[in-house]
Amino acid sequence: MILLQAQNVARRFGAEVLFENVQLEVQSSSRVALVGRNGIGKSTLLKILIDQNPPDEGQVVTSKGVSIGYLSQDTGLDSQHTIFAEMLTVFADLRQMEQQMHQLEAQLGEHDLLADDEAYQLALKRYEQLQHTFTERNGYGYEAEIRNVLHGFGFDADFYEHQVSTLSGGQKSRLALAKLLLEKHDLLILDEPTNHLDIDTLTWLENYLQGYPGALLIVSHDQYFLDKVANEVYDLSQHTTRHYRGNYTRYREQKAANLTQEWKAYEKQQAEIAKLQDFVDKNIVRASTTKRAQSRRKQLEKIQRIERPQNDDKTVRFSFTADKSSGNQVLDVTNAAVGYADTTLADPINLQVKRHQVIAITGPNGVGKSTLLKSILGQIPFLRGQAQFGTGVDVGYYDQEQEKLHRDKNVLNEIWDEHPTLPEVDIRRILGSFLFTGSDVEKSVASLSGGERAQLMLVKLAMNHNNFLILDEPTNHLDIDSKEVLEEALLNYDGTILFVSHDRYFMNHLATLTVELSRAGTQTYLGNYDYYLDKKAEAEAIAAEKAPVVTATATSAAPSTDQQQYQLNKEQQKQERKLQREIAALEAQIETLAQQDQQLQLAMTQPDTLQDPAKLTELQQQLETVNQQQQTVEDQWEQQSLALEELHAE
Repeated sequence: MILLQAQNVARRFGAEVLFENVQLEVQSSSRVALVGRNGIGKSTLLKILIDQNPPDEGQVVTSKGVSIGYLSQDTGLDSQHTIFAEMLTVFADLRQMEQQMHQLEAQLGEHDLLADDEAYQLALKRYEQLQHTFTERNGYGYEAEIRNVLHGFGFDADFYEHQVSTLSGGQKSRLALAKLLLEKHDLLILDEPTNHLDIDTLTWLENYLQGYPGALLIVSHDQYFLDKVANEVYDLSQHTTRHYRGNYTRYREQKAANLTQEWKAYEKQQAEIAKLQDFVDKNIVRASTTKRAQSRRKQLEKIQRIERPQNDDKTVRFSFTADKSSGNQVLDVTNAAVGYADTTLADPINLQVKRHQVIAITGPNGVGKSTLLKSILGQIPFLRGQAQFGTGVDVGYYDQEQEKLHRDKNVLNEIWDEHPTLPEVDIRRILGSFLFTGSDVEKSVASLSGGERAQLMLVKLAMNHNNFLILDEPTNHLDIDSKEVLEEALLNYDGTILFVSHDRYFMNHLATLTVELSRAGTQTYLGNYDYYLDKKAEAEAIAAEKAPVVTATATSAAPSTDQQQYQLNKEQQKQERKLQREIAALEAQIETLAQQDQQLQLAMTQPDTLQDPAKLTELQQQLETVNQQQQTVEDQWEQQSLALEELHAE
């Protein structure tokens, strides 16, 4: 069933087209992501879909009786109730029904009613009807449901009696989303729902939304979140929408593949057109060939021209480079503690950073991740211990609070004052690569958006050419396109990186090590974010496996055959985890080789390559090597997958 449909929707501002010919469809149980760079019109489109603003062209059709819940960016709950009382308002009809049931229970016990059989039967029938409806609508479980959702958003029982009006902006935003989830609309339209959420809350929300009975339409800059929740994507770019099946990663792959195919088709047609035009030019004036030339000209006129493929041209372009190399040992922190005079946040902290490592620091909010970075930089003293930098280390720091920016300066002077020897034209060119063009460089820093200030911070960092980057939440305020450019720039950086982030997609694609910071200090995992999650889950599974052994020993009641079976199951689980890790690694190899295959095929279609037989031969040899590697890895993947299936069959 189609819940909502946008048909040829357009929005214009004067002569400027924001978007047009937008087609979008949400069916019952759909999980839809709407993606696109900042300023492309995603939030504007959502407001049109909920009928908050009318479209300039086209229409939005909503099925009769469909309930739609909408969460705008940074919406905060405004209420004079306590937290729990505000959540209870969602179930006002159930609470009224509950009150009616109690009244009927009292009536059914009254002596006068018992004496009147007809009135008693009517009251009893009414009570049974109410009780059936009440039970069917989870009347006996709605308070537990409220507690579950509040707990998921970080509000335990200690918060229940807090006044909503006394909460912080971030807490009010989380509470607004909690209330919306409890309302159970047929369609939830969420604009940046992951703002103000830490990783634990994000994980809970992903799991909750995966089981949500209604449909979802989500705008988010959190690619990991979209990967977990969405199964179809609408890409708003080039002033219109394009539909893709699959999650966010699949969308990126399909979009890249589509662009490659579009370029191939375009270049093939251009070669055909050039060939026909060349024949016409050479033969139209010759009497003996003029008829054939006229025939070719007619062919040219009938060709339906393929437009030159395009990406959105407003994309940040930059790179990080180091002026000099550091020593192998970049940073040492041993048995340190961070916090403030009366509060220890994390202890003990052990951190060893070597050249070319990319280390992600993760952990819950309030555990001291930003404090640790500031302590390493000497801005906040360690409670115990110190940071020791290695030989030749030159540190660059990205501050999520953007305190290094001067609000009273304009964009141009913010950079030029730190690099006064550079010509203005060079400063403008560099700012242009970060989308500060024309009169944008005259804007005051104070007037910039969060995303623009983040980009200005990256300009300053990139221009310093440090060999060790310490980054505190570098993806905050950046749109998806800018985050992907930042990710690519850091992947190509020939230095060392230590960063704090809540962006799991960013951590997954960048980190070579993951450090978990908790009250009990640091724990290092030799891989990216998914590896860290797998290892944590494995450790929890091992701990759970050990519990029955202790019980069996204590009671001495388990027969030896049961102990043997337990050990056998334990070994089987260990083998299963090993195979799953190997399969995951092979799948990553297959994806990498597929990307290399696509890149080589694209390179072989370039005009300069087609005119260079030696280069074409070299690329063909490389392609054959990659294809052989693909076959080998796919064979290995098949063997390991069969082994895992056989293990499950036992």
